[in-house]
Amino acid sequence: MMGDGQVSMGSIVVKPNAKKIRKIFPKISDNKDDTSDKNGVTLVGFAGSTADAFTLLERLESKLDEYPGQLTRSCVELAKGWRTDKYLRRLEASLLVADSKKSFELTGNGDVLESHDGVLAVGSGSPYALAAARALLGIPELSSEEVAKRAMDIASDMCVYTNKNFMVETMIAEDDVSTSTGENNL
Repeated sequence: MMGDGQVSMGSIVVKPNAKKIRKIFPKISDNKDDTSDKNGVTLVGFAGSTADAFTLLERLESKLDEYPGQLTRSCVELAKGWRTDKYLRRLEASLLVADSKKSFELTGNGDVLESHDGVLAVGSGSPYALAAARALLGIPELSSEEVAKRAMDIASDMCVYTNKNFMVETMIAEDDVSTSTGENNL
């Protein structure tokens, strides 16, 4: 998962190096340095209002604790609450959520979207990054991380609300473990 660092208010950049990607660790794990999925690490990226995104991150974390090892169910339960709760319904953010098996985009419309090709994007530059990533997927010598980097580079060249202060969080996708190449990280 990769994100830029730009936070804007209207046409003004207020912060160029925001951390828009987080790791959520299950409550049962005390070792925050161990990022292997056997400990249930979930990656979360966000776009939109920062305060709203953090509210949703807290809710997602509680759903992951309520339904350990069930990312799909946790995301669906969060989306249901987000859509039906009077307070949550007004939140202006989008989330990308991934573990070693699945990845989803969550929206305030109640959507829990799983990509058909493994590529998801949120935020102002997402249409550019998504199109570029899909075009680059056909180049077999590029790792997922390199595809993401090049796609974000293209998006940052086209979108004034996207900068080049990229942050990357990776994990080995479960189906990639069997290939033992480690090339196709999320």
